[in-house]
Amino acid sequence: MKNIVENMPADLSNEQFLDLLNTPHVRIERIVSKGHSSPETGWYDQDEDEWVMVLEGEGSLAFEDGRIVTLGKGDFIHIPAHCRHRVSHTRPDGITVWLAVFFSPAG
Repeated sequence: MKNIVENMPADLSNEQFLDLLNTPHVRIERIVSKGHSSPETGWYDQDEDEWVMVLEGEGSLAFEDGRIVTLGKGDFIHIPAHCRHRVSHTRPDGITVWLAVFFSPAG
């Protein structure tokens, strides 16, 4: 047994990504942020669907269509494959812990 909020990285000068599970059909990742955002010129454009939840802290996602969605502790969202998005904000005064589940789109 493991705990998702144990062993947080001490150095958060860069956002930290940790695969918790990686199979041919699903990947589950813990992401730890502290004041991080995606590069202004970069968009995530993934072949997989993504379901993401904030376990601790707060973060905002910007979508190519202009929407901004802010997620706090316990909030989650489904992002379909090829829905271009980026992290626009995470709290600089504390950590944000994300749980991201990547899987093949239906159909």
